[in-house]
Amino acid sequence: MKYYATKINEKGNIAVDDTILVKDLPCTAGSRILEGFKSLFSAEAVTRLEDKGYTISGKTHVGEFGLDLCGEFSHYSEKEETIKGAAAELVKNGEIKAALGVDMNGAPRRAAALSKVCFLKPTYGTVSRYGVVSTAASGEQLGVYANGVETIKEIMEVIAGHDDKDGTSLKDAAYDYKCDAEVRGKKVCVVKELLEKADENTKSAVLDYAKKLETQGVIVEEISLDFFDNANTTWQILYTAETCNNVSRYDGVKFGFRAEEYRNIDELYVNSRTQGFNFLTKAVILYGSDVLSKNRYEDCYGKALKVRRVIAEKMAELYNTYDAVLTPACSKTEFKEYSINDAFTKVFSEGVFTSVANLTGTPALVSGGVQLMGNHFSETTLLSLAYAVERMGE
Repeated sequence: MKYYATKINEKGNIAVDDTILVKDLPCTAGSRILEGFKSLFSAEAVTRLEDKGYTISGKTHVGEFGLDLCGEFSHYSEKEETIKGAAAELVKNGEIKAALGVDMNGAPRRAAALSKVCFLKPTYGTVSRYGVVSTAASGEQLGVYANGVETIKEIMEVIAGHDDKDGTSLKDAAYDYKCDAEVRGKKVCVVKELLEKADENTKSAVLDYAKKLETQGVIVEEISLDFFDNANTTWQILYTAETCNNVSRYDGVKFGFRAEEYRNIDELYVNSRTQGFNFLTKAVILYGSDVLSKNRYEDCYGKALKVRRVIAEKMAELYNTYDAVLTPACSKTEFKEYSINDAFTKVFSEGVFTSVANLTGTPALVSGGVQLMGNHFSETTLLSLAYAVERMGE
């Protein structure tokens, strides 16, 4: 499998996915519509890493605008029978120390779970989104892949902190992360409804992880919660609406792919977008256009904003009792190649495991093939829980 969209340094120790800008390098976000585009500047996270002596190895393939399961529908990558995430596989193989990825709809978390590496989607606003090809700005967040949580801690302490260039950046100048905080006495819940949506191998992985936590003195309880499906539908409405708005800038005029044949400006737009976007992106645009339309706005988009607040309140209540939620990151331990015509519904069904963290802006960590979610700024707790299990070995 070809993992790099652009490789620049054989000795580089950090890879970034192709939705993150690196100065003078092509940036396609996995889409033909951005063919030929080169960035004039680097993302803030990239700049901070380079200032600390890290070296960018290159840019990894990513599914078009990060909309698919974990990168299977990049316009530029080779098709594989078994779906894997490019950055996750590079980390797994030890070819790089860590990688940066943008989590908009759970794709990096799924990729990490499938490759059995770690990925942290941090609290929204703690890492600058400046220099990210944005699709759903209210929920996407730049995060870190690594083979262990100590490396995630190391990279996060470099890239996290306030950035004046990002209007969503929180005010704290820096953040302190730990992997070795005391976990004995912490309370973790397993959500019955999410566990039931996973296959037997995934269920076993979650339950085995829970047992390992218990041996470290963590209290693990199974609970029932009925709003994760609602959270998934809510995020589906919001991210498609935001994506529809954001990708409208790609019209074949100023940069990127331009159709060769057109008779007027309208045909230039239509032909460039028809040829430049894949089926999944078009489906997201159509869905987003529908929920933003005059007749549907209040019933769909407006209501979704209200439900988002309700879900956030329910999750905050949950975190008053529990320090973390242990769930699958996806329903299977392996995904096979499938038709892009089925992608919209397949991604939606998998989103039930990941959407709540994007919807509410809370952190989520994948480690050991499972997912730990926590309240805002609970990264130290999540990293420490995972580290306690990591130290136990296989």
